[in-house]
Amino acid sequence: MSSEGGIPVIDFAAWSDGSIDDRKRVARELTDACRRVGFAYVVNHGVPSDLLEEAFGWSKKLFDLPREKKMLAPHPPGPNVHRGYSWPGLEKVTQDIIKDGDEAREAENRKISDVKESYEIGSEESKLQPNVWLPNEVLPGFREFMVPFYWKCFEAGKDLLRALAIGIGLEDKDFFLRFHSGENNQLRLLHYPPVEAERLTNNEVARMPAHSDWGTITMLFQDDCGGLQVEHPNEPNRFVDATPMKNALVMNVGDLLMRWSNDFLKSTLHRVTLPPVQSKRQIDGQLMTRPRYSIPYFVSPNPEAIIECLSVCTDEKHPVKYEPVMQEEYRRMRARGQYAEAPVAPITVS
Repeated sequence: MSSEGGIPVIDFAAWSDGSIDDRKRVARELTDACRRVGFAYVVNHGVPSDLLEEAFGWSKKLFDLPREKKMLAPHPPGPNVHRGYSWPGLEKVTQDIIKDGDEAREAENRKISDVKESYEIGSEESKLQPNVWLPNEVLPGFREFMVPFYWKCFEAGKDLLRALAIGIGLEDKDFFLRFHSGENNQLRLLHYPPVEAERLTNNEVARMPAHSDWGTITMLFQDDCGGLQVEHPNEPNRFVDATPMKNALVMNVGDLLMRWSNDFLKSTLHRVTLPPVQSKRQIDGQLMTRPRYSIPYFVSPNPEAIIECLSVCTDEKHPVKYEPVMQEEYRRMRARGQYAEAPVAPITVS
């Protein structure tokens, strides 16, 4: 196990091709990274590089469409259904828990807009989260590619869940899979358009503010632009770059896995901010950021799943920290304020 900027690098090749001892070693390394940092680079993860190139190609085609075309698959109002196209300024990522009726807190958070656009895709079988697709004639082949790609990503996710089960000491390597059918996962296409570097530096606008993820694990595929940062495990409020690594995914622990593990595994704050390497592009004399594309895949328990601290993660020195919680209840609590019930006008980007 090596590291890149303090984030461990886990080679998953031996998981598929190695012995039982090799699998146990990979599981220990992954679990140790999730315990110490909450993040890991994973190489040889099972999602082919040519398939990822194709996925990024589709993402660019999508976001290159005129806004009126993208708006043919709009994200529904409010936070309950998280599917379809979100235009710049619609979503506001926050670590705050917004209580029902706390419009003042929500309005305060929205004073600084997030300059990004996204498209959310889930299982075609989900009734709680039905997909919102573009008409086929707008982007022919897009849906046909994304549906199997969604499930291919979950195959890699299942192996990560198996490794984590072994790593924390569960006898059943498929324990977590009993709570994860795959139908409640989320495939997200993200585009951060160019923005004035000075406005980001001055906190006039944001890319994606510091937050933790809500689910079990997140698998992130990113281009070479940079900008993702992870909070240092021993120094709160200090963020380190998660520098893009070719053909690696970035995996992180979500809140529900942290609760399952009684805080043995860390759900770490992370953010997207000014890329470390600036482009030379200027508009009206203003230095602009490069466009950034990323594809996170959120692995979440089934909506009715009850998450409660595992006995292997508790003892006299580590008493139970969390009450049991249902996934859908936790998701709705965290989602409040992320999407406004009333329509939000798109913000202008360069």
